Amino acid sequence: LLLLALAPPCAPGARANMPVGTPIHRLMIDPYIAVVAGALATCNIPLAFLEPTIANWMEESMGASEWEVGLTWLPAFFPHVLGVYVTVRLAAAYPHLQWFYGALGMAIIGASSCLVPACRNFGQVVVPLCGICFGIALVDTALLPTLAFLVDVRHVSVYGSVYAIADISYSVAYALGPIVAGQIVHTMGFVQLNLGMGLANVLYAPVLLFLKNVCQMKPSHSERNILLEEGPKGLYDTIKMEERKG
Repeated sequence: LLLLALAPPCAPGARANMPVGTPIHRLMIDPYIAVVAGALATCNIPLAFLEPTIANWMEESMGASEWEVGLTWLPAFFPHVLGVYVTVRLAAAYPHLQWFYGALGMAIIGASSCLVPACRNFGQVVVPLCGICFGIALVDTALLPTLAFLVDVRHVSVYGSVYAIADISYSVAYALGPIVAGQIVHTMGFVQLNLGMGLANVLYAPVLLFLKNVCQMKPSHSERNILLEEGPKGLYDTIKMEERKG
């Protein structure tokens, strides 16, 4: 009901004049978008793999009570919010370092994942879990706007498909979590699971150097040039042209 009141559906003819977005399969093969999607999936693997396995490990290794198991992830909420806030402030001051914030977040996630098996009580295990959630906040908050920028400069400024790719990246991690993590713990052990996740994040962090020059990209044939050369043809073009004249 709120959506109907605040964002009523477009008139039947209005949607025909809206720009057509780049097909999702073309966005998926864009190397820059693929790097970001890989980072989003990799950084969420520790969270997705620990959620179904850490409860049993805490009960077996440190004799954790039910209330401790139930509250394991609650403290991590606060560093996650802090990570979002810090990244937003840093991105506003130094927008050309978005890739670095993502790489730093992945390094923090990797180090924190490796520390989890060394914990011996509830108070200790909370610390690396907070580190994991803080790192995920850095990666997500830095790289999701990068996806929008990549679509602006390399494709058409319609964002539904590219954020669908981001959701697919999360979904891959969380779909594999209960299946793969349990099997790895059963065959190799909880320690090896965490070391593998940590190593994957640390090794992926340098890959984000590929995004270093993204902020310097310029659209090859921007929407502004198209409108100035061809003039308004539909509702969307007319609105954009009027905004620029204003």
